[in-house]
Amino acid sequence: MTDIINIFRLSDIVLWRFIVSIVLGVGLGVWIAFIYRLTHKGMNYESSFISTLALLAPIVTLVMFFIQGDLVLSLGLVGSLSIIRFRTPIKDTRDMVFLFWTIVVGLGLGTLNWTLSIISTLILSIIMLVFYKIKYGRRKHNEYILMIHGQESFEESIIKDWQEKVHCDIRLRSREIESNHLRLVYEIRFNEKDIQDINSMVKAIQKQANIEKVSLLSPQLNLPM
Repeated sequence: MTDIINIFRLSDIVLWRFIVSIVLGVGLGVWIAFIYRLTHKGMNYESSFISTLALLAPIVTLVMFFIQGDLVLSLGLVGSLSIIRFRTPIKDTRDMVFLFWTIVVGLGLGTLNWTLSIISTLILSIIMLVFYKIKYGRRKHNEYILMIHGQESFEESIIKDWQEKVHCDIRLRSREIESNHLRLVYEIRFNEKDIQDINSMVKAIQKQANIEKVSLLSPQLNLPM
């Protein structure tokens, strides 16, 4: 009976390291999830992904403790994980960065590199916040698609007049005429401060007697992420 108890008994040092690593994994995972939620922009936000980031670090830490340098056990874990299929595609490459960040933190904690894991997490958090504040990688200009549906008698000169007034770049992409029906598609590029002038231009075009419909669309790549 004593031998059986000794098999399941952990030394105080191993137990202490395990508890500290798991607690740090939960804490750093929650922190990474907080940074993700704070800096996230766009429409592809999923609350389940926040929980995934918070729990992934302690799970990877637990896996590393199970392996403990055992090659046979590591191969068995890899084989068991190979049956898991991830059916949810990653829509944003930024999500992949946070997933990889969380996994690396779990690996570091599982190998008892506590200090390096904490310092690297703080440094990456500062970098993420700085990129978010300075809007790193975002376009300085807004690009929209202007679609005009109306009669063939529409005076296209109004577009040129507004282009000189607003100082924006307006280019004709397509012009279709069918049964006296006109369909124009323009590409508009302007600064954020000119958005009110663009709205005024759209309203002025809508007031034309021979205009049926005016649409101002934002390309998918121009949406904030």
